[in-house]
Amino acid sequence: MKSWNAANVVTAIRILMVPFFAWSLVVDGGQDETWRWVAAWIFALAASTDKLDGWLARRSGQVTDLGKLLDPIADKLLVGTALVLLSWIGEVWWWVTILILARELGVTLMRFVLIRYEVMPASRGGKIKTVLQTVAITLYLLPLFVLPDWIGWAAAAFMGAALVVTVATGLDYAAQGWRISREAKRSR
Repeated sequence: MKSWNAANVVTAIRILMVPFFAWSLVVDGGQDETWRWVAAWIFALAASTDKLDGWLARRSGQVTDLGKLLDPIADKLLVGTALVLLSWIGEVWWWVTILILARELGVTLMRFVLIRYEVMPASRGGKIKTVLQTVAITLYLLPLFVLPDWIGWAAAAFMGAALVVTVATGLDYAAQGWRISREAKRSR
């Protein structure tokens, strides 16, 4: 299948890393210092493959619709798993996780509904949101219970910025989706 290229394989590997990350985070209820470091490193490694797959696709001129769909799904799976588990172990408030996941689910569902008209790739704002969420989550994954307090404050600051950008980009995607839907109805 010509849609499967090196970039899409890297994206698939990111998806396959999620269970290993999840397991390492919940060892001893998330209170094992060593496993928290392992979880943070797996998460950071998996998140860094997002840049790699994009670079590979652009460099080889093999940007595919499959890649445009799989890449945001891989990001949402990794981030969603991290947020749910961080809330479960008491590191991130549940309302933060619910707000972020509701936006992510809404945008993903909208993309699938609109795919018959147009593939909506990630926007620049969506990429900034992903970076902010990744930094915030990586900081929260660290064993904050043994680290200086300022790291926890940095995690909270990054999460606050991520929330603002998450909501703003969600509204932007909704406006784009409405425009695509409206144009498709006109062209019928």
